[in-house]
Amino acid sequence: MRDLARLLTQQGPLNWEVAGQLAAWTASEGQVEPNPNPLSRIRTEELLRVAEMHVGEATGLVTSRRGWLSPRPVTRSQWASVMLRAWKEPLSAVATSLGGPGGGAVASASAGTGQQKGQQDEVASPMSDLLGNLPQVVMPLVFGAQVGTMVGQLARRAMGQYDVPMPAPQGDELLAVPANVDEFSNEWGLDADDARMYVCLRDVAFHVVLSRPHVSAFLQDHLQRYASAFAVETDIIEQRLVGLDPSDPGSFQRALGDPESLLAEMQTEQQKRLLVPLRALLSVVSGYTDFIVDKVGRRLVGSYPLVSEAFRRRRLEAKTGERLLAKLLGVEVDQAVVDRGQAFVEGVLERAGDAPLASLWARPELLPTPAEVEAPGLWLARTELLG
Repeated sequence: MRDLARLLTQQGPLNWEVAGQLAAWTASEGQVEPNPNPLSRIRTEELLRVAEMHVGEATGLVTSRRGWLSPRPVTRSQWASVMLRAWKEPLSAVATSLGGPGGGAVASASAGTGQQKGQQDEVASPMSDLLGNLPQVVMPLVFGAQVGTMVGQLARRAMGQYDVPMPAPQGDELLAVPANVDEFSNEWGLDADDARMYVCLRDVAFHVVLSRPHVSAFLQDHLQRYASAFAVETDIIEQRLVGLDPSDPGSFQRALGDPESLLAEMQTEQQKRLLVPLRALLSVVSGYTDFIVDKVGRRLVGSYPLVSEAFRRRRLEAKTGERLLAKLLGVEVDQAVVDRGQAFVEGVLERAGDAPLASLWARPELLPTPAEVEAPGLWLARTELLG
């Protein structure tokens, strides 16, 4: 009972203890995970050095802050734990904007249910006070459980640092999940080293771009503003919680309903406006990194056509947890984003070759606007004027 009371009274809009436990359990499927093989770390480190050298040469950009990148092989549950900490700020902003303890739509809903309870009961009781406040008490647990489950599901498939295009870490360590890379290469009949090299190239290319100070600042600013702009109408919350039964755990899931429809109900006009520049940036990042990986990978990966096709299909077959987490944070790289970024890069190549692409990340004012992503010629003309 003390443990239950501690869980129910934990401060904050999202219960991080529940999130961490569910993330680890979902990632490991409740099994004890063996530590990554030391030989796998050595091999990944060798491939990462080669990938860093070639990506640096292809982009003309600094690849790391201290001078070199290093891999950090982890288990699935360790990956989930690290990413929960790394994404704590935007996820907390989501939970707060949805009305954690002390405010927002959930507080309004709990107040409403409390008033209705008071009208029904002539004599107040401690139990009625608890039930009247139930949505406000339970929602941090619900948020924690959903976030933990989604991160855990992503950890089941994540191969490295940038399976979700979030801001780069402060250091020069890149996470790697050898178990997932090996499982994927076995499923598709790929050479294990070719698959590892592809992941190294992908993550180094993303790291080069997303660690640029102005790109990181732009992404972090839009992520925080997007995460803080969720809103749910009070009547929607009340309708979803009307059947909540503390004695029936299944009632919580039934009250939430379809997560994707719930996300659609929560999205505001402000978020739709914020998604315009955010998705434009994600398109260009996706198109550029795909171009660099393709350019370098054809030289370094022996079975590159097979490997690239396997990874392309894998990206299109994202699981529900992956899609929901990316949508929740506003960083979903769906087929529309991929196609848009590819069209932008191809438009630049057709008009001016690959030389102008090097200037994409040079200065904040050279980042393409949403209109320029649709019309690469406009971006080329403006960057020519800016020198």
